[in-house]
Amino acid sequence: MRELDELFAALGRSRFRSSFRLNAHDQAYLHAKGLPVVGDHARDFIAKRLAPAVIANDGKQTPYRGHPVFVAQHATACCCRGCLQKWHQIPAGRALSADEQTYVVNVLMHWLEKVY
Repeated sequence: MRELDELFAALGRSRFRSSFRLNAHDQAYLHAKGLPVVGDHARDFIAKRLAPAVIANDGKQTPYRGHPVFVAQHATACCCRGCLQKWHQIPAGRALSADEQTYVVNVLMHWLEKVY
């Protein structure tokens, strides 16, 4: 797992990762619900969609829009187990530990706080 400053510097150098922005609907949702509620959503999404050892549709489980957390997952390379391995050095093929899930949620919330 990477330090946030190092990670966000690397993400900023990626044309693909740095291209993600919240659309007006996602911005409004984030402001209406607030960061604590969206953080709860992030914890739930990560536990159900990213934490299991085997994900049937890995690489395609995270939509590109529809919720601010989904956009944050793509912007921070927390969208699938392959990206987690490449960008965060969290191996695929096993369930995420509680600490790893907390790390992923912290990364997502850091990105969302920056755009809030």
